[in-house]
Parts: sequence; C-alpha cells; structure tokens
Amino acid sequence: MFELHVLTDLIATQTAVDPTPSIIGGLIGWIISIIALWPVFTKAGRPGWGAIIPIYNTYLLVKIAGYHGALVILYFIPIVNIIIAIIVALGVGRAFGRGGAFSFFMLWLLSIIGYLIVGFGGSQYIGDGGDASKRVVRA
Repeated sequence: MFELHVLTDLIATQTAVDPTPSIIGGLIGWIISIIALWPVFTKAGRPGWGAIIPIYNTYLLVKIAGYHGALVILYFIPIVNIIIAIIVALGVGRAFGRGGAFSFFMLWLLSIIGYLIVGFGGSQYIGDGGDASKRVVRA
C-alpha cells in the first residue's frame, strides 16, 4: 500500500501543462484553413468570408458538393461524420473537376493541402456536385 508521503511526493512532482503552444498551433491551423478555403468559396461563387465561420464553412462545402444544407447536422454524429466528410469531399472534388482519388486523399485525408491546390491551382468550378446546371453565378 502507498504511504501518505509517497503519494504527496507524487502529487508535488506533477507539473501543470502550459496551454500556450496548443493555442498558438490551433490559431495557425485555423488561419491556414481560412487561407485555403477562401479562394475555393470564391471560385464557387460563395462568399469568401464564409471560411472564417466554423459551421458555416462546412455548410458551404456541403452546398458546393451538391447536397442539402441539413447534411451538416450529420457531422455531429460520431463515425457518421467520417463517412459524410468523405462523401462531401468527393462532391467538392466533382464540383471542381477532380477525380475520386484526389478528392479522397487530398480533400479529405490531407484537406488543407488539397484545398490550397484547388483554391490557388488551375481547378475550374463546374457546378455544385459537378453538375453544370447547378452552377452558382455571382451577381
């Protein structure tokens, strides 16, 4: 059995974790994702500032993928959200004329890099979900 002084020594040696690196890393990731999504939304005729707002940017990606906006609700269900994210990534890839392999690996698995390629590369917006009749034209 532990003696009291051993337990108090163990507690005394525990140090608090500084949250600063996590906060800075999170902010850097958020800024990079904004930089990646802004031109994607602009190419698709959506407001670029939508990349800044967390759930709204997911809504915009779902709409670009050609699906109903209520699909965003499924992102809150564990396991289902992974499947929905893959389906949406495939739809966004079709909307920009990209194939299934690019969509799966670059828009889902390595999403920030993939959206940087779509946004700043030569990808042309075809229409929501790859359907030219659903093309959003900005006024």
